[in-house]
Amino acid sequence: MSAHAPRSSAATGPQRTVITGLGALCGVGVGLEPVWDAIINGRSGIRPLHGAEFDDVAVKIGGTVPGFDPAPWIDPKEMRRVDAGVVYGLAAAQMAWADAGLDHEAVREHWNPDRAGVAWGTAIGGIEWLERSVIDRVHGRRLSPFFVAGILPNMTAGNVSIALGLRGPSICQATACAASSHAIGLARMMINAGIADVMVVGGAEKVATPLTIAAHAAMRALSQRNDDPGRASRPWNRNRDGFVLGDGGAVLILESEAHARRRGARIYAELVGFGLSSDAHHITSPSNDGDGAARAMRMALCDAHLPAEAIDYVNAHGTSTPVGDLAEVAGLKAVFGHHARHTPVSSTKSMTGHLLGASGALEAVFSVLALCRQVLPPTINLDQPDDGCDLDFVPHAARDKRVRRVLSNSFGFGGTNSALIFQSW
Repeated sequence: MSAHAPRSSAATGPQRTVITGLGALCGVGVGLEPVWDAIINGRSGIRPLHGAEFDDVAVKIGGTVPGFDPAPWIDPKEMRRVDAGVVYGLAAAQMAWADAGLDHEAVREHWNPDRAGVAWGTAIGGIEWLERSVIDRVHGRRLSPFFVAGILPNMTAGNVSIALGLRGPSICQATACAASSHAIGLARMMINAGIADVMVVGGAEKVATPLTIAAHAAMRALSQRNDDPGRASRPWNRNRDGFVLGDGGAVLILESEAHARRRGARIYAELVGFGLSSDAHHITSPSNDGDGAARAMRMALCDAHLPAEAIDYVNAHGTSTPVGDLAEVAGLKAVFGHHARHTPVSSTKSMTGHLLGASGALEAVFSVLALCRQVLPPTINLDQPDDGCDLDFVPHAARDKRVRRVLSNSFGFGGTNSALIFQSW
């Protein structure tokens, strides 16, 4: 066999998909352990946004990434050619790649780059790059020759494949806030079908920018608690007034079980269920009964061959919007029935803010860590639950709990929904 020829997995039939590497950075920190430590200790990553560019923007808070040094992840010359979201994606991907042990020279004989790929998700592409380029153009400055490459949604996937030498599938989902969750599910389908052995999956965004914030504020989607940033994101709380935009990225390494075993990889968890649906209701608002979300969750349970009561924890979409939070609760009650009140549900967006297309990947990382560490992340700022928000939202503090299976929800504008189920290994 040629060294460059595709090589199928040693196993035949549908492949089980396992998670062997994780990487994350967001408003609460940089790196898997600092991020997780902040999450389980209920520390908010929402902070004031400084600079003259925010002077005429009503919302002046966001989940910007603190103390991020791009030098280890990208050449300074290349950094001038890409959107900041690409840099976050490259950092998260390389963190996860190293965490999976795939950066070791001895591992190279166990994987074929032709059967390793990238599945990425973004809601909005290179929006900061676009914003700066328009300003340059308005002021008569020369447009960068890298403008087109800088704004295309799939550029992070392309840069990750180049950085890691992955020559298999390279796809990008742009399904709003469900994008990286969809990317994870589709990557699992590729592995199960024998198309790939290894997939780098995730998302990254740089969306705490003046234009993006002003645009979402014009929709009245954002919290305007500028004087209390750490308490602005408050899912299910009675006086919630919208979500908070956050920056960052997260990546999971998915592998077929056979491939992971062949190279002696450490396995975090298994991805056993994927569901997706459309509300077919409204371009930005879900139906009050949460029907679209419920159908995605039911499909994921069916895919995993599990009853609802087998789920031990739900990492909710939980954005902190008045309509969306109630719809998700309605969807959960429709799916879980009487078991809903006994199933812990929390929103880590209360700490990270909303990373739009990257949120599903970040919350998938938290879901996997909840399985591995046997601890549930809290929902902070939940002082007075709204009427109808009567589930166990793990308020204020993390909780030790035996966890076998976790459901992670992601929903997006356009009425698109995704649900993932992870199982302990």
